[in-house]
Amino acid sequence: MTRPAGAQSVLREYAAGVAVLTLHRQHKRNALSAALVGELRAALAEANGNDSVRVIAIQGAGSDFCAGADLEEIAASQERGLEAGLADAQHLGALFREIRQAARPVVAIVRGRALGGGCGLATACDLVLASETAAFGYPEVHLGFVPALVMAMLRRKVGETAAFELVVRGHRIDAAEAAAIGLVTRVIPEEGFGPAVDRYLRDLARRPPGAITLTKHLFYGIEGTAFADAIARGAEVNAAARLSDECRDGVRRFLRKRGG
Repeated sequence: MTRPAGAQSVLREYAAGVAVLTLHRQHKRNALSAALVGELRAALAEANGNDSVRVIAIQGAGSDFCAGADLEEIAASQERGLEAGLADAQHLGALFREIRQAARPVVAIVRGRALGGGCGLATACDLVLASETAAFGYPEVHLGFVPALVMAMLRRKVGETAAFELVVRGHRIDAAEAAAIGLVTRVIPEEGFGPAVDRYLRDLARRPPGAITLTKHLFYGIEGTAFADAIARGAEVNAAARLSDECRDGVRRFLRKRGG
C-alpha cells in the first residue's frame, strides 16, 4: 500500500485548548520515518507556540500507536555509514528533548502497540494514557540493535531494575504492568476509551497555563541538582508564582468563597 506524494505524516487538530497530533502512517503502523519525526517536531513547536493550546496530545492513526523506527530507513542508513546513522538518531533525540522542553504538558494516547521507538516516544511524553489492550516494549535486542535513545528517560521513569529488564529481554508488557512500573500514567478500559481520554485532556486544559508551565519547568529543571539547590530553586518559583495574575485571582476566589 502506498500513499500519495506529499501526504502528511502528522495530522493536527485543535479544540478546547487541546492540540491533538496524530501519527498518520497506518500502512507502516505509524513507524518513525525521518519525515514523520520532522513533521512531528514542527507540529509540536507550532502547538507549543499557540497561546490557545493548553495540552498537547500525541496519538497514532489506526489500531497501533507506533511500531518503532522505520527499518527500511535503518537499513539504508547502514549503507551510508556512521555519520548517517548519527544524524538520524540525533533527529529523533531532538524530538524527545523538545517534548520535555515544551511549556505545555505532552500526553501520549496509546492504543494497540507502542514498540521500540514508539515506546520511546510514549516514554518521552509527560503523561501516558493507555487502553487496557495496549502493549509496550523495546524489542530492539532481538535485531542486535540497542534502544539507546530511550535509556535516559526510561531509567528515570521506571528505575534501573525494570528498565534493564525491558531493554535486555526485549519482551512486551501489557498496559497494567506498564502502569505498575510507572511507564503508564493511567489505564483506561477500551470501551469508552475515546470519551474518557477527551474528558481527561479537557480537564487538564482547564488548569491555569502559567502554573502548569512553571510546574513542568521546575519538575524537570531540578533533575540532577543537589537537594539544597532544588529547594532554593523551588523557593524562587514559589515567589514568582504567587505574584502571577493567575495566583492572585485564584487566592482572591478562594478567600471570597471561604468568607461567603
